[in-house]
This record gives sequence, C-alpha cells and structure tokens, in this order.
Amino acid sequence: MKTKRSWLKYFVGAAVAGLLVVPGQSFLAQDSSAPTTQTQQNEQKPHTFMGKIENSNGELVLAGGYASRDPKDKATYKLDDQEKAKPFEGKNVRVRGTLNASTNTIHVTSIRSGS
Repeated sequence: MKTKRSWLKYFVGAAVAGLLVVPGQSFLAQDSSAPTTQTQQNEQKPHTFMGKIENSNGELVLAGGYASRDPKDKATYKLDDQEKAKPFEGKNVRVRGTLNASTNTIHVTSIRSGS
C-alpha cells in the first residue's frame, strides 16, 4: 500500500506543479489578449476599403464600402476618425485601416480620393 500512496502523491504533486505532460493538453497560462482565430488575425492587418463617404444620422460613414480584396461584400462602415473623413464627404474614396468586425468600425489610418 505504501508504494501505491507514494506514486499517487508523486502524480498529484506533479499535476499540481504542472509537470505532467498530457498529449493535446496545455496547462500553462496563455496570453488571452493574443489573436486566436483567423478572423481576429485579419482584423489586425490594415486593409484598403473603397466606397463613398456619406452622412448617416449626423455621422460620416463609408457607404457601399468593400475591402479591396472582395468587391462583392458591400457594407456601410462606421469611421472612427470623423475629422479625416470630413473633407471627403460625398466623394468616392479609399480608406486604409483596420476593421473591428464586432462594431463594424474602421480604425482609419488614411483616406484618399479615388474608387
């Protein structure tokens, strides 16, 4: 019996200390702020969005906007920098920035004329 208890104590102690290796399992703390999905990783990369700057309920938005890689997916995006957008109201533009998909908001890096 004493041998079984010794081994049991060893395994319990090792598990608590995080020393046991279990295939497919990680017992180490992970950085939860790091992107974990492909969508989250894509949101971190700047993209070029094309569309028209329009006023929607007192807020400037990119209407009929789409990412340069997929012109079929048109949407209206909120713009986080209204000051950069003001000179382009009513114009077709290219907005460079990162998209926060959960709020449908583009964090604007730059805006320039063109479609």
